[in-house]
Amino acid sequence: MSDPPADVDGVLDLLQRGNYVADRSLSTVLFLALKLGRPLFLEGEAGVGKTEIAKVLAETLNRDLVRLQCYEGLDVASAVYEWDYPRQMVEIRLAEAAEDRDRSSLESAIFSERFLIERPLLKALKPSVSGPPVLLIDELDRTDEPFEAFLLEVLSDFQITIPELGTIAAPQPPIVIITSNRTREIHDALKRRCLYHWVPYPEAQRELEILRVKAPTAPEVLSREIVGFIQKLRGMDLFKLPGIAETIDWAEALTQLDKVALDPQAIDDTLGVLLKYQDDIAKIEGSQAAQLLDEVKREQAALPKG
Repeated sequence: MSDPPADVDGVLDLLQRGNYVADRSLSTVLFLALKLGRPLFLEGEAGVGKTEIAKVLAETLNRDLVRLQCYEGLDVASAVYEWDYPRQMVEIRLAEAAEDRDRSSLESAIFSERFLIERPLLKALKPSVSGPPVLLIDELDRTDEPFEAFLLEVLSDFQITIPELGTIAAPQPPIVIITSNRTREIHDALKRRCLYHWVPYPEAQRELEILRVKAPTAPEVLSREIVGFIQKLRGMDLFKLPGIAETIDWAEALTQLDKVALDPQAIDDTLGVLLKYQDDIAKIEGSQAAQLLDEVKREQAALPKG
């Protein structure tokens, strides 16, 4: 287990060690979240690197990563705990076979931690030899509002009440990262318990730095043209704009095809790596892609050398 960094520069170095290229505003809010013991709520489009922040924190701080992947209909049994009913039934049958009629002792036995199946939220509150874990609550906007309400107890006091066992509180609060793609608004009551940061699409220079780290085998000219092309795509009216994840995937795909620079045919052949909806692909492929590429190459040629 490693201690959290002592200042913002330390957080920048920490993220850099985990191959995460962050700006100072993100590093500042992350430092404050670690220092104050507050959950960090990250909003932004899909694929901009929100989830990766939790993974990098767990890796660089040598903590366990506990991930709760949210989805519509997520309930307490899937997120917090449930009882191992088959084993409980076996225990009851064994007690009946042994003619053990003491109902109170049997009830205490079957509703003990031995029969408790821990789900992510409960696991995150339990003590660990590696220290408080990193709890990633991923894509909270996919859940229903009642589940949000349940999270208030967890995020307020870092405790969970199980009727049969009582209240289980964390000896040390976990490092909590919550992400949302903003498909719906999260309730203010939950946001107030967190520090907030919007993770935007990166500007061109930072995206190029990300490619150098995440796709180091891509030729420099190719990386620059990829970033320029994607930056232009993000200014268009598409159903789903490409995120950083798609930028990295595209660079790796083009490198596998031995491309050292973009050309119209390569773009048309690999748009399915970059865009995930046929309407978007149909809008870009062909003459539109060639026009965007021509603009990118002219801009690259106009840049000062060296």
